[in-house]
Amino acid sequence: MIKVKVQSNRIEVSGHAMFADYGQDIVCAAASSIVITTVNGILSIDSKALSYEKTNDGLVINVLKDSLNVKKLISNMISLLKELSMQYKDNIQIYEEV
Repeated sequence: MIKVKVQSNRIEVSGHAMFADYGQDIVCAAASSIVITTVNGILSIDSKALSYEKTNDGLVINVLKDSLNVKKLISNMISLLKELSMQYKDNIQIYEEV
């Protein structure tokens, strides 16, 4: 299962959806696309707005600047991940500690 832990300035995405085999998993592909597109979008606007670290199990995002654009893009990312989790409840969960 993909687990997304949302804190005030930190987001951890870890795990595998287990919807299908590696390379065939549409839930993992969707979650990865949402997160990577958001990170790249924010960094293209402001390269110092966030930092990220790839871990063995996923990605940790640290929000360094609290600008309106960053807030909107992060909020959009969380909304898209929530929509995905509604369709695939057994494969992705969102935990908010905000």
